[in-house]
Amino acid sequence: MQRLRFLIPLGFALALALTSCGGGVSTNASQSFIAGNGAVTFISLDKRAPAPQLQGKTIEETTFNQQVNKVTVVNVWASWCAPCRAEAPTLAALSRKYPETQFVGVLTRDNPAAARSFVKRFGMPYPTLIDDAVLLGFHSSLVANAIPSTFVLDKNGKVAARISGEVTVASLSALIERVVAE
Repeated sequence: MQRLRFLIPLGFALALALTSCGGGVSTNASQSFIAGNGAVTFISLDKRAPAPQLQGKTIEETTFNQQVNKVTVVNVWASWCAPCRAEAPTLAALSRKYPETQFVGVLTRDNPAAARSFVKRFGMPYPTLIDDAVLLGFHSSLVANAIPSTFVLDKNGKVAARISGEVTVASLSALIERVVAE
């Protein structure tokens, strides 16, 4: 019985310690999110699932409709997300470096006014959808498992890759070039 009394507090302490670890979980008064580590997942051509059709209202108060037959980079972000701020200049630069690739943002858990300020501050040259319900359409493939998450869709509108967390020039350039070359 004494051993059981010892194990229960030990188990509780272990559970508390594991759930308190940094491990990518960040919590503050207004937001909770999981920050990825930049892990890249690539899906072979024969195992890809269709991505949702990307369309809807943007933070610029226009309507966006995804172009077909074009490689597309989809970046899920929020203005309050530190890794999103860190990767914004990279995404802006790569969208200019690869003009044949369509870039689109998906705002999540944020408000359009803060997002507009973010876009202006970082000179984001591509549209951002304000309705993150579009992310539900990724359920049959890779999901947005972190903020930020970036997807690369192939020319057939299928999910080819995901970067969970902050993108780098090297990681996203390699994926774009690989998918464009298919």
